[in-house]
Amino acid sequence: MDKLKFKDFALSEDILESIEKLGYKNPSQVQEKVIPLIFKNKDIIVKSQTGSGKTAAFAIPICEKIELEEKNPQVLVLAPTRELALQIKEDFYDIGRFKRINCTAIFGKEPITTQIKELKQRTHVVVGTPGRTLDHIEKGTLSLKKIQYLIIDEADEMLNMGFIDQVKAVLDKLPKNRVTLLFSATIPQEILKLCAAYMNNPINIEIEAENPVINRINQIYYQIEAYKKFDLLNKLVYTQRPESCMIFCRTKKNVEDLVLQMKGKGYSCSALHGGMLQSERIDVMKRFKRGEFIFLVCTDVAARGIDVENITHIINYDIPMEKESYIHRIGRTGRAGKSGTAITFVTPKEYRFLEEIENSFNLTIEKGDVPSKEEVEKGKDIYREKLKAAPKIKKDKSNKLNKDITKIYISAGKKKKISPGDIAGTISSIDGINPEDVGIIEIQDNFSYVDILSGKGRTVLDGLKHKTIKGKSVRVEIAQK
Repeated sequence: MDKLKFKDFALSEDILESIEKLGYKNPSQVQEKVIPLIFKNKDIIVKSQTGSGKTAAFAIPICEKIELEEKNPQVLVLAPTRELALQIKEDFYDIGRFKRINCTAIFGKEPITTQIKELKQRTHVVVGTPGRTLDHIEKGTLSLKKIQYLIIDEADEMLNMGFIDQVKAVLDKLPKNRVTLLFSATIPQEILKLCAAYMNNPINIEIEAENPVINRINQIYYQIEAYKKFDLLNKLVYTQRPESCMIFCRTKKNVEDLVLQMKGKGYSCSALHGGMLQSERIDVMKRFKRGEFIFLVCTDVAARGIDVENITHIINYDIPMEKESYIHRIGRTGRAGKSGTAITFVTPKEYRFLEEIENSFNLTIEKGDVPSKEEVEKGKDIYREKLKAAPKIKKDKSNKLNKDITKIYISAGKKKKISPGDIAGTISSIDGINPEDVGIIEIQDNFSYVDILSGKGRTVLDGLKHKTIKGKSVRVEIAQK
């Protein structure tokens, strides 16, 4: 039988073009099962491992079904962490780029006023963490009256992080005649109760991984006294020579202490934890995804939803207290069919946690041999040479998508009574420009941003020099956003 292709789902050209440019080849197992059911507006409970392509499984059909002209949000996605919320927002934005779908992410540790401004724009999709989403609902700044789709992503993590009551509070305020989709790596009893209370005859889908991530990850542990951990880390770095590595610590203090020690040794590393400003967290993740440094030292905020290509090693510098966290941490490697290595440091007092992890998930985690002095010395020289070379910058999966798109800045906005129609009309009147070449338009108080598609950015920039928008002269340049 021929392998199913995305065009077999009767998707529009706008969606097919963006997923092809994003490098999606054939639908994954979860996409094959979920996409047709969303088209039929069925409530679904999906149990699926990390890295299975589930974000695209809901984003592709939902982008297809969104009504562009509707001003109020039609889709609400709840995610447990800010990193995951941003990743989902980017995926929706990329998949819906040519259809001009606008998406906003809302979460804590960022000024609520900025988010309120974004929500005043025409927004089709809102992705939020439960607490901040509830804040906006209570303030009346997030309209729920047109919500047709609610997606609860990483539901078991919402439960672990204590967000389940906030999720229920959001659910209680949503329109009853909506479609609800719940995605989770595990389905604990509490999640089943939530589904029974808030979902309408949900269809259960369990994705059995053809080649589970676990089978592609070489799992090793080292029993080590806490004060000897850093010495062992050095030995393993020199002998294993990671290309790209995430090191997990239990607390932000442990993260900061370890980064200081690693920088003292000249390692290429950066920290990521919940105490950082959101702008810093976004910047660190972008740089790590691009491969600008090798070691991301982090707390469990980075254990889920972060999709970075070719992470070769995961090191649990501190063993996780929550056994599910072990699976999510090591799931950052071995993605997209590749293999990876997961190393866990265990102090003698923590050994029972390791046994719990092995028993709960039916795993065999092998005891590692500490590298010999000769192996370390030999590896040290090779690794130092490698560090002298410039970092190999990874390509962003949306590069191909962005190649033909130019974001332009226009020095006029709401205060000059400029509307999206005014901007689209003026740009479309330029010789050689069609309405289809105008992408997402974002209007702020004093300025606006516009995506110009089809590689026609330069034509529009030149054309607008000789035109006014609503009778007003404007300054136009390539956006620095």
